[in-house]
Parts: sequence; C-alpha cells; structure tokens
Amino acid sequence: MMRLLSLLAGGLLLAYPLAVYWGLTRWGGTALVALLLVTFALRLLPGAAPVREWLLLGRLLAGVGLLLTALSALFGAQHWLLYYPLAVSLALLGLFGWSLTQPMSLVERLARLTDPELPPAGVRYTRTVTRVWCGFFLINGALAAATIWHGDIALWSLYNGLISYLLMGLLMGGEYLVRMRVKRSFTP
Repeated sequence: MMRLLSLLAGGLLLAYPLAVYWGLTRWGGTALVALLLVTFALRLLPGAAPVREWLLLGRLLAGVGLLLTALSALFGAQHWLLYYPLAVSLALLGLFGWSLTQPMSLVERLARLTDPELPPAGVRYTRTVTRVWCGFFLINGALAAATIWHGDIALWSLYNGLISYLLMGLLMGGEYLVRMRVKRSFTP
C-alpha cells in the first residue's frame, strides 16, 4: 500500500507545474501548500527503482520539495514553489554527470538491464547518450531558471508543465530511433 501511495505521489509530481499554476491562481496558497506537503511526504515512502540512484534521487527531490514548500508556507512567498523544476533539472544533471565519472554510466546501467552483454560500441554509445542528457538538463535548467526570474506564472507553467516535457519526449524518441539504428550496426 505504501509503495502504491509513493508511486501515486510520483505521478502527481509530473503535474507539479500545472498544480502550482492552478493552486496559485485558483485555490490560494494554503490548499496548495497542504497538497504539496502531503505529496512530497508520500515520495519519502519506500519504493522501487531500476537503479539505486533513482531511488536516492527521488528521496532527495522529495526533501527539496518539502523544503521549498515549507519556505513558501513559512514566509508566505509562493515564489519558492517555482524552484522545484529547476531543482529537478539540476539534480538530474548532477546524477547523469556524476555517472560519467564512474566505470559504468547511468545510461549504460539502464541498458544492461535489458542487454547484459552490451558490446564495447554499445558502451561508447551509452556514454554519448549520457552526455547528451547532461546537455539537455543543463539547457532545461537554464530555461526553467529564466521562467522563474521572468516572473510570469503562466509562462513558467507553460514551459515547465508542457514544453519541457515535450522536449524530453522528443529527445527520448529521437534517441530511441538512433539507438535502433546503432544496434543494427552491432550485428554482423
């Protein structure tokens, strides 16, 4: 049951920018803060992840979300809530970047879940994909920061709640197509 609640909270966090927009423009800060505190607290519950770092990252981001929500409530300043998507991009940049310093990058570890006998060319490819994701999270974080500092909640919600997801989906889809082509080159 706890795992299900944690997964539900994770799903709710995908709609975070839209919930913040709706909460700030329609409900008022109190209801939004209460909803976010419960959602982030649920993300601290035990869960499962394909690699341990995802689980740790989820808990770290839940703690950051709780901190930002608490700061918003404590100081009556809703702008603290706008920093969460930036924190997510920076945390993912940190995780993917850190994995490049390890013998096996995060993308390689994920690839080995389905293909344990990854050839050397596949290992090189996964390191390149990890670098591409680092670049994406760097640019995405910069754009998330720009929307915060611009001060327009509608623009912030549009970018962080729609455009960034579309860009991420395009990158995933494009990488999948490239990966299929690269995998064909592995086979004689």
